[in-house]
Amino acid sequence: MSRIALVTLVVDDYDEAIRFYVDALGFRLVEDAPRPDGTRWVVVAPGPDGTGTGMLLARTKNEAQRGRIGDQTGGRVGFFLHTEDFARDHARMLAAGVRFLEEPRHEPYGSVAVFQDLYGNRWDLLEPARP
Repeated sequence: MSRIALVTLVVDDYDEAIRFYVDALGFRLVEDAPRPDGTRWVVVAPGPDGTGTGMLLARTKNEAQRGRIGDQTGGRVGFFLHTEDFARDHARMLAAGVRFLEEPRHEPYGSVAVFQDLYGNRWDLLEPARP
């Protein structure tokens, strides 16, 4: 086994989620295909070519799943988005309306700030320290 290909993120609405991840975070829409059961197979991924680990945006099917939207990791940071230029991407994301929960911090491991996606899931925007 060589890598994790996809991580599922439970969402309320496909198109709303696509707009957030593509327009606000700068991900690529890798796939958006209808399925016979009326759902869609929607994959977004970071990077200019969309080859980073993909996120399967899975619309909820029941109340139990709906209750997990925004709380898939129990309130902890569950996703880590690496960047090569923290200041650039932080400014771009702020301009796109992304909600940061803290001011940027400069830690021994790199520059970081926690933000929320449109559903409340917590993410780190992180530029790792260079050796």
